Amino acid sequence: MVSMMTPTQSNSTPIVTPGTSAAQTVAQVMLEQLRLWGVQRIYGVAGDSVFGLLDALAKQQAITFIAVRHESVAALMASAEAKLTGRLGVCVAQMGPGLANLINGLGDAFLDHAPVLAITGQAPFYKIGTNYKQYINQQQLVQAVSASSELIVHPDAVVEAMTQAMFTSVSRRTVSHLSVPSDLYGQTTAIPPKPLPPVAPPASNPEVWQRALALLRTAQQPMLLLGSRAARLDPESIGRFADAWGCGIAMAYGAIGVVPEDHPYMLHGLGEGGNPSLAPLFRRADVVLALDTSWWPEGVVPNTERIVRVAGRQEDLGIPLPMELGILEEGTTWLPQLIEGLRSHEINPGWIDHVKHCKRVWSTQNERERNESGSPLPPSSVIRLVEQTIAEDAVITLDEGDCTLWFLRNFRAKRQRLLLSDRWRTMGFGLPAALAAKLCSPHKEVVCITGDGGLGMVLADLLTAKRYGIAITVIVFNNGTLQMEQDKMIMKGLIPEGTQLTNPDFAKAAEACGWEAFRIGSMDQLEDVLKQSRTSANPVLLDVLAAPMPHPDFQAQT
Repeated sequence: MVSMMTPTQSNSTPIVTPGTSAAQTVAQVMLEQLRLWGVQRIYGVAGDSVFGLLDALAKQQAITFIAVRHESVAALMASAEAKLTGRLGVCVAQMGPGLANLINGLGDAFLDHAPVLAITGQAPFYKIGTNYKQYINQQQLVQAVSASSELIVHPDAVVEAMTQAMFTSVSRRTVSHLSVPSDLYGQTTAIPPKPLPPVAPPASNPEVWQRALALLRTAQQPMLLLGSRAARLDPESIGRFADAWGCGIAMAYGAIGVVPEDHPYMLHGLGEGGNPSLAPLFRRADVVLALDTSWWPEGVVPNTERIVRVAGRQEDLGIPLPMELGILEEGTTWLPQLIEGLRSHEINPGWIDHVKHCKRVWSTQNERERNESGSPLPPSSVIRLVEQTIAEDAVITLDEGDCTLWFLRNFRAKRQRLLLSDRWRTMGFGLPAALAAKLCSPHKEVVCITGDGGLGMVLADLLTAKRYGIAITVIVFNNGTLQMEQDKMIMKGLIPEGTQLTNPDFAKAAEACGWEAFRIGSMDQLEDVLKQSRTSANPVLLDVLAAPMPHPDFQAQT
């Protein structure tokens, strides 16, 4: 939706509505509105069209401003915070080029359904619609990656505009954007900020659950497909449900850690970066329960139409994928009820044998991959060592690229929380996400897995970690190549132009930014440094000299 909130009035006369509270500046009211909705941080870059908001931020202590080096990092941090906490993430930028730089991070939030509010400056009132420097119709610019975008042109419209935008973001898990003219922040309004209204989560009719339970009881070859948002559910309850239903468990892209890898029916990921033995088994399923996922890998749709999909968002159920029954349910009480309802269900022992066989075959193959040796270091072995040294409740952020597929294939999760760019899949996500995750969870270990291509895009924001004392660990898979792009081009019979990288010494670059940094050439050295990094009070970067190996998914198609 692209519109203007109200017609503008004189920009020189403060507006005070009789009978309301004492007037405050627009900037003060905006910050109080954000505070009432639980916002603790705003990420951004300074610019003259947002000076008024930054000045107000400096005069209060409830909300912290995190100044980053590039606006795309600000938006990616806001998106990562929203994904991790479920709360509204907020970013701020200059008009024009500042907003243009936000677009990448806003695209990540938009496609991954993360509630984010972007606030950008705009030209002063009397210059809107002219050839003023940096002026552009920002509502048109941002509409492809936002659900709403408004230009506010009156101080008494600020509270209403913010309430609408914030509620849109939170209720629909999407991106909203506000353009605020630079001379509006200092004007006054007596309209008080509004707290977040209480809204009950969506819930399906109990009769629908009875229909679902009846369908589940018919299954002889059941499968459970978990999306990343299933992390809202208790993993032990999911495991008990799988035991009661006698189903194999498959993970959609990025759902690592939702259920521990050691569950006897956990078959790892489905599709790219997953268990190659899982797809044939998944196709044989006669009933599938899909939880919090709108994703099916191409060519791996089961041969049955008996699919129950449970989602917390109406939009996910509207995606045209196979479905006999769709259930909109944000709460968590329904899963124990299903377990109770399956008490008398007779499990098919032959199907369980197939599930366990699939797990054994994959475990044997995966263990062989994870114990490869050599120099430079095999990516799968690096992932194994990370798995063995990382905390069970750590937050892991993944960049996009070859390192992501190696991680998804070879990491055996316990209770770790994973953050990645799921559908937008932008390079450069890993470092900003790790910075935001540590700010949100300061007492948890936070590890970023990135490639040399992804880190190169956001290298300047190593300084952000030092400035704010954000003690994260960054592991760089450094092979001097955009490996995934190179392998895909070769598979297509193309010359891999532009895939070779000219890298700095990442360890020296990180040291220059105030980090502890190490150039890693052996597994013994990697193990020692990983253990040291867990107790460091400073950010730590490991520049791992990784072997330029094609990922097995690409090898299988050559």
